[in-house]
Amino acid sequence: MSRSTPRARNAAATRQAILDSAITAFTRHGYDGVGLREIAAEAGVTAILVNRYFGSKEALFAEVVDVSFAQPTMVPEDPADLAARTARALVTRTAPEADHLGPFELMLRSAANPRAAEIMRAGIQNHVGARFTGALRGARAGQRAELGLALLAGTWLMRRIIGTPALREADPEQLTAQLTGILAAVVEPPAGTVPAND
Repeated sequence: MSRSTPRARNAAATRQAILDSAITAFTRHGYDGVGLREIAAEAGVTAILVNRYFGSKEALFAEVVDVSFAQPTMVPEDPADLAARTARALVTRTAPEADHLGPFELMLRSAANPRAAEIMRAGIQNHVGARFTGALRGARAGQRAELGLALLAGTWLMRRIIGTPALREADPEQLTAQLTGILAAVVEPPAGTVPAND
């Protein structure tokens, strides 16, 4: 058996440990709130090794965004009943007792940095934006998808982070029904933009 196999496995484990540390650090503190030394220390390596694996803090952040935004946390991969399923996921994931939503926290805490915002914009376009747009029929699908994402982000911010009482204490079923109706206006194609036999 080749002796390179254990080395390759160790290298992969080290790289993953750095990436896991970076996901946690950037999500908690934002792009400007943490440095490579802190990320390296949590991963049990040196900052030099982080640079060897990822090249720079910016490149590491880009991979964190790519990994974090690739997960279908809100918009389902199956487009069936898109408005209702997305609304239900939103209400469930923004409930006071729910787990934290890493991608949204990452976005919120890093958006003030212009370069980080560019990286996150690309991440949205490549993952959740592309998934949402691909599920829509009719004209202006990209614009409608981004309106839908704005609704998700705004609801998450108001209900989970700021905790406005009307949203935080809302009956989950009623809130789901309201959000389904609003999302349906985004999801359903504009009149006359889809052929009758589509």
